Amino acid sequence: MAKVTPYLNESVGEDNWKVNVNDPSKILTVVSEKDRAKVIDAVERAGYKAEEL
Repeated sequence: MAKVTPYLNESVGEDNWKVNVNDPSKILTVVSEKDRAKVIDAVERAGYKAEEL
């Protein structure tokens, strides 16, 4: 699995997302006008699973 950072930076921008690494589920928070599907695609291209909460 690749780091998700370059994929998310490309998809939504560097300052528009964060991951809560203290949560066992590693919750990703995205603040962007981008389509949700693009965010999920970026995470999955890095080899991880994503779903909207």
